[in-house]
Amino acid sequence: MAEPVKRPSINPFSARGVTALTDRLGMRNGLSDRQFTAVSAVLGLALAAGAVFAAGPWDEGQRKAEQDWAAARSRTGGAHHEPAAPSGPAPAPSAPAVLAALGTGADDSAPDAPGAPEGAAAALRGLLEPLLRAPALGTRRTAVVIDTATGKRLYGLGADTPMTPASTVKIATTVAALTALGPDHRIPTTVRASADLRTVTLAGGGDPTLDRAALRSLAADTARALKDGGVRSVRLRYDSSGYSGPALHPIGPNENIAPVSALMIDEGRLDDTSSGPAPRSDDPARDAADAFGELLEEAGITTGDGAAPGRPAAKSRPVAKHLSVPLSALVERALTNSDNDIAEALARQTALATGQPADFKGGRRAVTAQLKKLGLPLKGVNIADGSGLDRHDKVTAALLAGLLARAADQDHPELRPVLTGLPVAGFSGTLSDRYTTKTGGTGLIRAKTGTLTGVNTLSGTVVGPRGRLLAFAFLASGTTAPSEAQSALDALATALAAGRG
Repeated sequence: MAEPVKRPSINPFSARGVTALTDRLGMRNGLSDRQFTAVSAVLGLALAAGAVFAAGPWDEGQRKAEQDWAAARSRTGGAHHEPAAPSGPAPAPSAPAVLAALGTGADDSAPDAPGAPEGAAAALRGLLEPLLRAPALGTRRTAVVIDTATGKRLYGLGADTPMTPASTVKIATTVAALTALGPDHRIPTTVRASADLRTVTLAGGGDPTLDRAALRSLAADTARALKDGGVRSVRLRYDSSGYSGPALHPIGPNENIAPVSALMIDEGRLDDTSSGPAPRSDDPARDAADAFGELLEEAGITTGDGAAPGRPAAKSRPVAKHLSVPLSALVERALTNSDNDIAEALARQTALATGQPADFKGGRRAVTAQLKKLGLPLKGVNIADGSGLDRHDKVTAALLAGLLARAADQDHPELRPVLTGLPVAGFSGTLSDRYTTKTGGTGLIRAKTGTLTGVNTLSGTVVGPRGRLLAFAFLASGTTAPSEAQSALDALATALAAGRG
């Protein structure tokens, strides 16, 4: 089931956006002075650190100010090259600790984790349990809240019970990809020419965001190399063998995801959208090759009968190359827009980086192996795909909250794009139309949403009333009214922010 996406009209991490957001919060939510100050401080964190100097928008102008801090400062080659920020923001508020305690399980018969401050645990019990009993949350619900400063679980209800996560599984996918590849990794798309320059092959590396502008640049570079060699007519081939296994997601043909291919343009979309459901290509690789052939023709190179599948010749040489935006930006876009195509690509990129087959099974093994490296609880966890569209996915609230706490840990700066990519309540991505003036919470919450028929989930971070960064995960199944379930989840997150029921 697709999650509706509306593009924000305000960038909450620009100077203007911080002012607008804090003004809006002050007018309508009745926050305490302490909470209002904490929210303003968090939203202005990147500004104070100078990250607003980072250049280049993505996704029609949306930009997370922390993005370049998370990426490595030295970058090499490729299109969409962006300068590094002169300095990066400090670690997330109250997140200095190594989260060694995450491996200790909570007693699910009691809603507190061992070691949690008794006062905080009691307060959270009184705060959350009445809201967790809401009928809108269906027949089964689990919850975890972690203080990222200490790694202590402050609250747990069915914390280690495997549940269908829907799109919140993208948190696991993106953490695994960043762990395996690093935030500055870029996915290549190349053009190779045979020794006699008479055959050129467009070879996909798995970048789902490759677009016509990138293809035009590839075509121009290719045409220049061919003309320098005295060639103006070629056989055109295309290679999508970088991925293996079935291309169709187990849900089958669907407007929420294209066939998974190592070569595609615009995520296989057949309209001008960049997020959400859309008509999809049946053969994304062929469509990309046909578009490339048209651009070659425009550049003065004829392609005869057009493109045909095939791998580059053994003695071929590269004549053009395009690199995707850094992995940090792909992670942010995958989380903000709940982008299924990028998420599946990230699972396969993780598989390739770790020597696994680049298919659904290889992605599952690779992602799981990377999560194990972080020492997180994986009992009962099954990562069936990268996007969360597969109902065989099973994760625990403890795992989701633990992953976010790891991303807030100063010892894991490579994971920070997971936090900066989370939608902002009332402003961006899949939370842009939630947390209205009536429900509150606007700007206070950053969270990944999850929606399938009968499943509603929410996992993210919130600054509590005392200015401490909390990671949370709420999962519900057996829900029958999606909008009511979403409102119940939003009420839980808002209660954490406000410190009241």
